[in-house]
Amino acid sequence: MKRANFLLITLVALLSACQPGAAQKFQPKTIQFKGAPEYSDQELLDAAGLKKGTVLNFAEMKGHSQKMMDTGIFETLSFKFDGVDLIYTLIPSTTLYPLHIENLPLTPGKELDAALHDRFPLYHGKVPGDGGLMEQVRQALEEMLAAHGIKATVMAAAFADPKVHKVTAITYSIASPPVRVGKIHLDGVSSALQAKVESVASHETGSSFDTENAARNLEHAFELFYGDEGYAAVKVHALRSGDPVATDTAIDIPFSVTVEEGRFFKLGSIHLPPNALVTPADIDKIVGPDAHVAAKGQTLRTTWFLITSRYKAAGYLDCVVTPHPEFDEATGTVNYTVAVDPGPVYHLAFVKFDGVSDELRSRLIRLWQMLPGDAFDESYVANFIMRAEKEDPVLMRSLAGVKVTYDVLADQQTREVNCVIHFARAQQTP
Repeated sequence: MKRANFLLITLVALLSACQPGAAQKFQPKTIQFKGAPEYSDQELLDAAGLKKGTVLNFAEMKGHSQKMMDTGIFETLSFKFDGVDLIYTLIPSTTLYPLHIENLPLTPGKELDAALHDRFPLYHGKVPGDGGLMEQVRQALEEMLAAHGIKATVMAAAFADPKVHKVTAITYSIASPPVRVGKIHLDGVSSALQAKVESVASHETGSSFDTENAARNLEHAFELFYGDEGYAAVKVHALRSGDPVATDTAIDIPFSVTVEEGRFFKLGSIHLPPNALVTPADIDKIVGPDAHVAAKGQTLRTTWFLITSRYKAAGYLDCVVTPHPEFDEATGTVNYTVAVDPGPVYHLAFVKFDGVSDELRSRLIRLWQMLPGDAFDESYVANFIMRAEKEDPVLMRSLAGVKVTYDVLADQQTREVNCVIHFARAQQTP
């Protein structure tokens, strides 16, 4: 817990007639706040529990200051009273994080932020990493759920972004009972596909609910099904509908899914960008020799994956492939123009073999061909052990029963990649 630095300065002339006692009270002409312009004076007054015109003694001034410090919003806080004005000097904390709602059946955004701000004046969308306002928000979320008939335990935890290796948000989630996708009501489904689409809905019912992504995940599941059936222009809209159904064993969130099926399409042409790392002949191997095959999702996903993997094998780890469809309703064909944003090239910094003897490490190093400074190819790492064992029978015998995993750590600033390959002998079952 941070500690406040409390200063009480009184004018000698004001108190020359008598010695002040601990309970001596003063009425500040003004109450001022300095050092935290992102918060209004009224927000700070409310957070401190102060009102203009209040008569205070030293202990009360200190108590109101401690109330602000207890929020965790400030690094340090000091105050002084000069016989006329009560002045607080604040240094806001630099370790405040946005909150992320994981699986609560609430709607993140302005309305929820406003409700939290009404309760906690210093809440501006961020909370400290522990205690104070973080805990107050957790309790408030539980109370909001209870007001909707949902009895649940909400937990708060720091979320560390694996890409930057530091805490980037405070996540609030329901620990128990589990929160699930509930009953799914379907609209717009043709009779020919009704049974299959209901099977998709049945599969998705009971899946884990994600506050921000559940609707999009449902849309993706139905789009995937329709795409695999050749309905490349399908449009799906998922929306939470009705109140959550809470029991002792689960909280089910009902959804409504509306489908605009469109028509069945055949695949026309796929236009690649100039100097692409994939050729039309590569595409033809996936699509097949027949012209105008069905524009099925599996074929298209395999095509986009091939393009992406070729670029990543050349070190373009941030590569983004975006297919742009052009639908010809008259002929029932869809043509794709593929845009590729390769991004920068990443290079290998070092490779480390962890958990092997010096002899085996020497054998592995002799067979390893991607050198520091080379464009990084993760597919080479993934297939290295299999190739190495084929080339070295001794290595194959030595690694029998050994589990091999690897970590790839790419630095987005330096564009360098550190690769660690781990070797662990599988535990024998007694």
